[in-house]
Amino acid sequence: MSEIKEGTLLWEPSERRKQNSNIYDYMNWLNEHKNLHFNDYHSLWKWSVDELEDFWASIWEYFDILAEKPYETVLTSHQMPGAKWFPEAAINYTEHIFRNRDDDEPAIIHTSELRPTQEITWQQLYRDTAAMQQTLQSLGITKGDRVVAYVANIYESIVALLATASLGAIWSSASPDFGTQSVIDRFKQIEPKVMVTVDGYRYGGKDFDRTSVVENIQSELTTLEATIVIPYLNENPDTSRLKNVMFWDDAVAKSGTLTYEHVNFNAPLWVLFSSGTTGKPKPIVQSQGGILLEHLKALTFHADLGKDDRFFWFTTTGWMMWNFLVGGLLTGSTIILYDGNPAYPDKRMLWKFAQDTKMTVFGTSASYITACMKDEDLKPGEEFDLSHLESISSTGSPLPPEGFQWCYDNVKEDLWIASASGGTDVCTAFILGSPTLPVYAGELQCRGLGAKIESFDDNANPQIEEVGELVLTEPFPSMPIYFWNDEDGSRLRDSYFDVFPGIWRHGDYLKVTDRHTCVIYGRSDATINRGGIRIGTSEIYRAVDHVSEVSDSLIVDVPKGDGDSCTPLFILMKEGKELTDDVKKTIKSQIRTHCSPRHTPSGIYQAPDLPKTLNGKKLEIPIKKILMGKPVDEVVNKGSLSNQDSLDYFVQFAQEQFETN
Repeated sequence: MSEIKEGTLLWEPSERRKQNSNIYDYMNWLNEHKNLHFNDYHSLWKWSVDELEDFWASIWEYFDILAEKPYETVLTSHQMPGAKWFPEAAINYTEHIFRNRDDDEPAIIHTSELRPTQEITWQQLYRDTAAMQQTLQSLGITKGDRVVAYVANIYESIVALLATASLGAIWSSASPDFGTQSVIDRFKQIEPKVMVTVDGYRYGGKDFDRTSVVENIQSELTTLEATIVIPYLNENPDTSRLKNVMFWDDAVAKSGTLTYEHVNFNAPLWVLFSSGTTGKPKPIVQSQGGILLEHLKALTFHADLGKDDRFFWFTTTGWMMWNFLVGGLLTGSTIILYDGNPAYPDKRMLWKFAQDTKMTVFGTSASYITACMKDEDLKPGEEFDLSHLESISSTGSPLPPEGFQWCYDNVKEDLWIASASGGTDVCTAFILGSPTLPVYAGELQCRGLGAKIESFDDNANPQIEEVGELVLTEPFPSMPIYFWNDEDGSRLRDSYFDVFPGIWRHGDYLKVTDRHTCVIYGRSDATINRGGIRIGTSEIYRAVDHVSEVSDSLIVDVPKGDGDSCTPLFILMKEGKELTDDVKKTIKSQIRTHCSPRHTPSGIYQAPDLPKTLNGKKLEIPIKKILMGKPVDEVVNKGSLSNQDSLDYFVQFAQEQFETN
């Protein structure tokens, strides 16, 4: 893998591209309607965070938000938590999905390992959503009721979400690869009335029947009154052991007109759950209005989506990026769904999918791009027609500079790469891209409009060109309105406001550069601290990635009783490779060169597998706690993992007391 210096200029947008962008149109609109003149993105961002109410009021006006009741107040207070947005307004999220529909154009393109590619028109999406709305009403669903979904990333899942939101009811979803207890731990907290589920799914060519899992979930959800089954794995699934079943075709058989229950701007839209890697998942509640405004802003200006775009993100229904992808419908774009293994039968699959669907925006995880980098024979730009592809976006973990360069070398030279960072907590990215800005290797282009992001030192001072805590110092519309069953708000305060009172601490390490770009260095609570010098784990991983024999790595900083700590580095080797002394020397040399001599690991160990969540995130903090002697069940929800058995190695490792030489 070729090295590239962080901050190297890789791409600049043409003047034509800038002037055709949605953000350019918005700046012209501000000039014409508000007499506000901005010469560049950063001056626009600064106004958007310094004049918070004016900015979000302009978003409301620019997007012509439909409200049964108008707003009188933009923001009740700048105090966090507790600030409320547009408190008098009454709106509906689903109404905004369908208000500009073009009936004969495709709204959704979907495919999976079980289904051929199919285009769904806006007319069909509307018709099925209206029918599903009537079914939910007949099952007694009204404003505030919960509808949960144990579903694959397929068309029916979006219909169910939109129908739920149209009634002012509350949605929550989990992917069918989640384990039984993991789903129960999520859904039981919110006491649902209806569940939508698939009978099973296919992944990597293997079939997984989930009807017995659904049976177990039903037995634990005492509030459940009906279950709508989508025959996905089998045309005629055996549901004889399930209670109160309705099949999907019956649920969308009616015809009618979609109606909209207008709810308060701050009424719940959905409940997202944290990954559950450190205990019972947190039930994060976000509002209809906050999500509506934030997704309109982020997807229109920062993803530059419009009616001619085909917007894809590889995700499951258990990751907030699925909700973000659905938000692409707000812009009139066609959204693209894929359900299955992104590397089956090989890593060419998604690139061919991009060609076949004429994808314009390819959204994925940084781990997928780094996996593609390690396949030396993979050159998507040579093998496939990617002439429609305009942008690659990545999130989930920091994309290293080499990942940026790989895209330009192997996918397309004229390509806007928009690496992004945010989280389930806000269901968006608040550091992301702009089509008017250049792309620098390893750097995120900009802080998002209306998001007052800073990098704080330990004394709560904002800093430039220094690594510090990522904080939000002003309220943000898609912040959680509360956690479910957190009556006194203590769990929410402890999650975000325990370090800097009144300031949202996100838990990532951030550097804001002097040209206003950003670099994420991984989770701040997984930082490697050697001799008072702290670096993010992503810097270690980037150095190790240069070792050709290594497939992946995980490092933790484990405190010892004497006030010191040790830093074991766990290595997953490529097939057929072994962790020899020479490979260890090479790894240490790379870390000394790219990080510092003091950050070389205390020991290097070959693991049979590295534990990851279903969304592909490494389990740094739970592994750290396991190595400190904590019981597995206290520190990780096994159902949130893609490879539960991988924990066994680390439990044994902890019992044998790892070496510190």
